[in-house]
Formats: sequence, structure tokens, C-alpha cells
Amino acid sequence: MRRFLIAGNWKMNLSRTTCVSLAQAIAAGCPQGGRTEVAVFPPAVYLEAVLAAGTGLVVGAQTVSEYADGAYTGEISCAMLRDLGAASVILGHSERRNVLGETNAQVNRKTLAALAAGLQPIVCVGELLEQRQAGQTDQVVLEQCTGSLAELTAEQMLQTVIAYEPVWAIGTGQVATPAQAEAVHATIRQWLEGRFSPEVAGQVRILYGGSVKPDNASELLAQPNIDGALVGGASLKADSFLGIVAAAEALVQA
Repeated sequence: MRRFLIAGNWKMNLSRTTCVSLAQAIAAGCPQGGRTEVAVFPPAVYLEAVLAAGTGLVVGAQTVSEYADGAYTGEISCAMLRDLGAASVILGHSERRNVLGETNAQVNRKTLAALAAGLQPIVCVGELLEQRQAGQTDQVVLEQCTGSLAELTAEQMLQTVIAYEPVWAIGTGQVATPAQAEAVHATIRQWLEGRFSPEVAGQVRILYGGSVKPDNASELLAQPNIDGALVGGASLKADSFLGIVAAAEALVQA
């Protein structure tokens, strides 16, 4: 059985103090001996403070440079993240694709760089509202998978997480129905089977993201191809984020 992963993307929010206190509150509220993996992704400038708090949570970054080092002002390399102790990185989030113009090729280079450095990439894919309305969801998502995960070996794919985030459901209060989310997750898993193998497809975790909250988490996570959640707004408050963790744990225990 694939292990649930509940990941909190804090985006450009909070302060040093509130990042640390939030991480500590989440860690304190996670069940002892829980079987759900819990990760938090604070702003880069607060990564060191959250890591120094020693919460035991997986801590990662919200993006990383595709370059190893050099004259790239403002960029942060994979080696720098590893030096801090970060374990994971979110790549290709829709805000970076659609607001900052990241391409599949850039996401692919970042993914390969992260894997080479020993970071676990969480590679995001998802369609815009107009693309869903035009019946292009599968085409868009699979193009993003193909481009963003190009050249990965089967071994590298097993170290990678995919997050399906319909752009129209991120921060809007709208959420894909469990059936809508499951359909896309199943399509991605079929793509993995064809691109790699049934064995790889059966092991790769595919998260859902898009206005996930405690009151809809159980139904979403109960779908056979949904292996966790990439949580935005609800991850900024310990109680709401822990409610999603609890929903995952309840399904594991059932």
C-alpha cells in the first residue's frame, strides 16, 4: 500500500516566528506512531529556522534552481537546500507555471537536478478552467507529465511524487469532486504504466491539491488513486492541517 503524504505549501506567507510555531504545533498534533508522512514547505528564508526546530516533520522548499551554482543572482541551488537539511522540493506549481512562466522543460531540468542532489521532487501538473471546459484536461495533464518527467529512469520515478492540482480549484474554494479528481489520477497512473511499468505505476504517489480541507479530505483520500494531498490555505493553521492528517490516518486504520 502506498503511504499517504500530506504536504503543506505555505507559499509566501508567515514570519520566522510563526513558521516555527506552526511547524511545532503540527508536529505536536500528529498522532504518535502515525503512518501518514507529513511535510511542510515554508518560504525559503525560513527553511533553516524550521529545520532547526527539530520537529521531525519532512521539510522542503517551494522551488529550486535548475543550475548547480554560478552567476544566477537570487537563485537557490539544490546543494544549498541539502546543506540546510531540506529533504524535498515542490516543482512546477501552477503559480510558477502560470504566473512566473515556468515551462515543462524548466520543470524537467529542476526535477533532474533535485534527484541528482538527493531531494525528493513533488512535480505539480494541472489544467486551467478553460482547458477543463474545453475537454482538454487529460491532454494538458499528460503533456505536462511527459515534458516535466522526461528522461527520468524508473528508479528516479520511484523517488518522485506527482501532485495533480486543477488550477481552477487552487485558492478558490472550489474543489474537484472526488470522481473528477480520481479520474485524472487514474489517467496519470495509466500514463506511468505505459511510460515505465505496472510496478512503477503501482508505487508512485499521486497527490491531489486544490482547496483540500478537513471536511472534504476523507472523501478525496478514499479514492483508490489519490495518495495524499498538497495543501495550501488550510496548511497555514495547525488545526485545519491536522484535520487533513487525521482524515488520512483514519483511512489507514480502517
